[in-house]
Amino acid sequence: MHILTRSDLADLRIPPSDVISAVEDGYLALAGGQSRCPTKLMMPLPDEARDSVSYAMLGYDGVLEHLGFKTSYRQGSQTNEKYYTTISLYDDSTGRPFALMDCQRVGASRTPATTALIARACAKPGAKSALMIGTGVQGVNTLPYLLTALPELERLRLFGTHPDGIALSCKTFDEHFPDREIELVEDVPAAVAASDIVVVASGRAAHPPVQTGWLPPGGLLISVASKGVAAGALRDADYTVTTSVGQLGVTGTRLAGEDGPAHIDAVVPDILAGRAPGRRTSDDRVFAFSSGMIITDIPVAHALATRAIAAGRGQRVELWQ
Repeated sequence: MHILTRSDLADLRIPPSDVISAVEDGYLALAGGQSRCPTKLMMPLPDEARDSVSYAMLGYDGVLEHLGFKTSYRQGSQTNEKYYTTISLYDDSTGRPFALMDCQRVGASRTPATTALIARACAKPGAKSALMIGTGVQGVNTLPYLLTALPELERLRLFGTHPDGIALSCKTFDEHFPDREIELVEDVPAAVAASDIVVVASGRAAHPPVQTGWLPPGGLLISVASKGVAAGALRDADYTVTTSVGQLGVTGTRLAGEDGPAHIDAVVPDILAGRAPGRRTSDDRVFAFSSGMIITDIPVAHALATRAIAAGRGQRVELWQ
């Protein structure tokens, strides 16, 4: 099994268009019945003082014929200092293990790719502006991925409170689109009201929780499993989308408010496969809940691992010798 560390993967170059394509293929294979993706498991740990939680996901990519196991552990919800996530890949065509790797880079790539695909499918026709709220690991790549999927976007806005995160977001965007600029904003409600696409991947303490009603007619609100979105945001939308109904039930139940279970109009794999619309009308305020699915982790992890191994990185370990 190849062991690949965070530093082995950190500077590997993979174009946003390639990641978006790989993630879309993962969703389409699931929609077509070639792949399997059970709902993730979440387990809060009993010591509330440490605020710890763990996740586990299992899935099968029928295109690559690879099985993936992903685990995540976080201690303290307000920091990434004690957040560890890994993915193991097994080649079902040979029956042999392939790689065990740090999953931070994978998540930082497949999450904005999913956001870009949702925006491409669910934004109103002729959408011209996008707002990114949050500058953490899940948000840094979002604006360049959005612009890759929707090159007609004219205004790109960013809200953040951490100077290092803002600087890294701007630097990353400039590496992909040196001829374009990001507009930094401070008034979140006003920026939401002026944006066709709003992506929230932030903690709720840094800004007022984003409400669906702040969107302009035809606006799209994408929550990346974010605490920065108001409770009831899903209930207040004209049309609702999620990556997985099962995972919404694990990590997004508060978004339905207090009136009962969430109503979902369509799931992302069906939308991408053409079996469901991304919205009903151009004036719909659409809410989309994006929760990480291993069916998108596997192709991105495989692409990164293949590049890393070809570059001579990592170690090969005979765990079963």
